[in-house]
Amino acid sequence: MPIRINLLAEAIAEEDLRRRDPVKHAIYIGAFLVALSLVWFSAIWTTYLVTKQSLNHTLAEIQTRTNDYAQVKTNLKKIGDIQQRLDALDQYTAARFLQGNLLNAMQQVYVPNVQLTRLRLDQTYTAGPAVPAKTNSSGGVVPGRPPAVTEHIMMFVDAKDFSPSAGDQVNHFRDAIARQEFFKNVINPTNGIRLAGAPSALQTPPDGKSYVMFMLECRFSERNP
Repeated sequence: MPIRINLLAEAIAEEDLRRRDPVKHAIYIGAFLVALSLVWFSAIWTTYLVTKQSLNHTLAEIQTRTNDYAQVKTNLKKIGDIQQRLDALDQYTAARFLQGNLLNAMQQVYVPNVQLTRLRLDQTYTAGPAVPAKTNSSGGVVPGRPPAVTEHIMMFVDAKDFSPSAGDQVNHFRDAIARQEFFKNVINPTNGIRLAGAPSALQTPPDGKSYVMFMLECRFSERNP
């Protein structure tokens, strides 16, 4: 029987041993895991970039809407201020003091031997600040009020008393003004009509009746037109 000698057996055994080397397998597995990690990291990074871009777009939209909202609030405030002024003008127009009514009322005041010589009207206005709403100690809200304008009216009446006893008709003339329907509604009920100083000394013109001059001061009730 012939004897076969394989001279390459040792080399083949070494090669087979290298193929079965666990370190080499570990290197292959490690490289595969590194490659898999790189793929996973790339996917995560791509997702992050897409999400960040979407977030920036959303933030830009929110900022745009915020600016639009602020502009709308500003415009609404301007509209409210203008409307408030228009309402105040309408209220003033409806409640303004008409001097024609005053003159018509004075024509209806008649007292014998009294002659009206001069009528002067003094109108002034005082502006009051707005009062903001506030919360009281019990937690309730006390409503505020807008700026207000108070109207002050004073009427000064100069007249002559030609009565036989000069000066006797002064009080009658004052009472006649107070009883007139127009003045009854607008004159201050507390000392609204008073004699401004004492009547003048008796004056006797060369071609007329003797008279005394007097002045009545009429204070109207304050109003907020």
